[in-house]
Amino acid sequence: MSRTSKKKKLLYIVESMGGGVFTYIVSMANELVRTYDLYVAYGLRPETPANYESYFHPAVHLIRVKSFKRQIDPVQDVKAFWEIRRIGKIVEPDVIHLHSSKAGALGRLAFNGKRVPLFYTPHGYSFLMNNCSRIKRLFYREIEALCARRRCVTLSCSAGEHQESVKLTKWGEQVDSGIDPENLKQILSSEKNIPHPFTVFTLGRIDEQKNPDLFNKIAKSMPDVQFLWIGDGHLREHLNAPNIQVTGWMEHREALQRGFHADVFILTSLWEGLPIALLEAMYMKKLCIVSNSIGNRDVIHHGENGFVCNSVNDYVIAINLARNGEGAEQTERAYSEILNHYNIKSMAEQYASLYETYWNKIHRIYSSPF
Repeated sequence: MSRTSKKKKLLYIVESMGGGVFTYIVSMANELVRTYDLYVAYGLRPETPANYESYFHPAVHLIRVKSFKRQIDPVQDVKAFWEIRRIGKIVEPDVIHLHSSKAGALGRLAFNGKRVPLFYTPHGYSFLMNNCSRIKRLFYREIEALCARRRCVTLSCSAGEHQESVKLTKWGEQVDSGIDPENLKQILSSEKNIPHPFTVFTLGRIDEQKNPDLFNKIAKSMPDVQFLWIGDGHLREHLNAPNIQVTGWMEHREALQRGFHADVFILTSLWEGLPIALLEAMYMKKLCIVSNSIGNRDVIHHGENGFVCNSVNDYVIAINLARNGEGAEQTERAYSEILNHYNIKSMAEQYASLYETYWNKIHRIYSSPF
């Protein structure tokens, strides 16, 4: 059988296999494996589920990149560079898609994008981090600017991320992230509304990005409200308010079921790409109250489908609205947006269209006799 009659090979390369990016990769791989012969080259993180392989469709090929590390490590990064180069030669993909900063930098150096279309999704640019020095942010931005000179399409997952991308590259596209409503429906099908104390929750890593200090301040300002952090991380000790419960890491199914029995979802992040946990909360019809950061404000429009906050007092006011039974209109609008826009099928169709468009462009160039 000729190459053209087979499924094209799609190679995903991702270092950050945890949290929302893990959920995103699983959802996209399981949807696109219908159309592509799909490979995922990945690194492991502490928050990667122990049974991560079981999340993927059996037809998805999983290849571990043993040298992938989250932090900058020259020795390990060079090893990872050669690992993904070797994987590329073995797989011989028709399309390569890099995910998050580390894979994005190493992948754009390892592959030139001339004969195989190359895509990169930042999932939140490192130079937007508010928890590090200005010098470090400038360093991260310079790395992105240098890598952006390579022939690679930056495929942003939100409008805010796209606005940053087009400052760096002339090859920019945007497809908003989405979730799988059918999968969530199945996970939550057996859950029943049961009486419980009014509870405010969030879901994700307890690290600098998610800003647990602000979450803690909000909880201390509302001592008669229960707060729940579904997840874990190295800043767990920062959540010391007596009305905060931390669950530790949970399977995705169990985490969603736990969140279903809360009342309000808040996100205190300093920066985001487009947070999957937020989309999941919107599907569960939880009033969503978020920080005024890229990613969050791309999805939540203040007063329309949730609330965007700039201070502890803003969060307290919005939470009290929910305690008083308000917010139903916002949650219904948010739910409708998930079904009509932020869903995995729409996202996969747009991705496949872009993959094919750029594949055809490249092959027209290299098949031309002139």
